[in-house]
Amino acid sequence: MQIVKYPHPTLRHRSKPLRRVDGELKRMVRQMFELMYEHQGIGLAANQVDLPYRLFIINLTADSAAADEEHVFINPVIVRRQGVVEAREGCLSFPEIYVPVRRPERILLNAFTLDGREVSYRLEGLFARAAQHEADHLDGVLLIDRLSPTALMAIREDLQALESQFRRERDRGFIPEDRQIAARLAELEGART
Repeated sequence: MQIVKYPHPTLRHRSKPLRRVDGELKRMVRQMFELMYEHQGIGLAANQVDLPYRLFIINLTADSAAADEEHVFINPVIVRRQGVVEAREGCLSFPEIYVPVRRPERILLNAFTLDGREVSYRLEGLFARAAQHEADHLDGVLLIDRLSPTALMAIREDLQALESQFRRERDRGFIPEDRQIAARLAELEGART
């Protein structure tokens, strides 16, 4: 398992809801946490690790020793948004890029936990921002889609560098063609959704 970087096609894939939680899914979630901590992130969506599942994880401490701060959101739905605030965001799929993004300040989010319980979260501040960022990923929406034209222009060269790196890795055979990625995602979805 590894974090895929922009412009990998899975980042634009709209994830399908999960129908079951089993030991394999729990193992994947554990791997996601380990990978997130390795890259000093606070959140990670399944499609950022090339999986088509509607789930994301958050630990605002970014510290593996703070396991009590780990949150898993399965089939999350944001049911209410309030206020608007702009703040800098980063993304593990856009390494070392930080941009100003406007988002609702407070949200109400419903989701399932790994043990199958349905829960509601009233989130605000960084937690609300992180949850919205990760929920966007599940819909194939990236932080660059939320930028003003001026902010997007400011990181144009960084994005071009990521696009060039992606093309080089694909040319060397490290990244499959789009149709192969789509077929793999469909196969994974069929097995779990």
